[in-house]
Amino acid sequence: MRMPRAILALTLAASVAGCSDIGLRNLQAPGQGPDEFSVLPVKPLTEPKDYAFLPAPTPGGSNLTDPNPKADAVVALGGSEAALNPNTGVPSGDAALVTASSRYGVPANTRQVVAEEDAEFRRKKQRFTRLRLFPVDRYAQAYERQAIDANDVNEAARSRGLETPSAPPQ
Repeated sequence: MRMPRAILALTLAASVAGCSDIGLRNLQAPGQGPDEFSVLPVKPLTEPKDYAFLPAPTPGGSNLTDPNPKADAVVALGGSEAALNPNTGVPSGDAALVTASSRYGVPANTRQVVAEEDAEFRRKKQRFTRLRLFPVDRYAQAYERQAIDANDVNEAARSRGLETPSAPPQ
């Protein structure tokens, strides 16, 4: 009589352990090795031209030696690092694009609305995915109906007679 109780207790413990809420993404380190992304290369230290005119410290801000891959890539491709500053406004070359894209109005809370809608969507999708026997990444399954298949879109464009010069051949 003790054996069925032990099996029942183990089954119950395994069932409860599978109910943890880890979200849609189940990302785990593949091993016990070092995390290569925790080591960031920094720019070399440089001596200022004049010690009398040093910039004011910015707590929580960035250092001159901190890496900025986006700005580095823009400069390497011939762009201006100043264009990446979010406080500079819209560059004159992009004014027509901004005007055309905002011709129907732009709600001020777009990001907040989208974040709330996505959180609600994930909460509904997560309802039936909490019970798992094995670690599974359910992100692609949850967003499967919203994913765009590039080959299907290319075929639809070609069937309508639209040219798709940058698409791979059929």
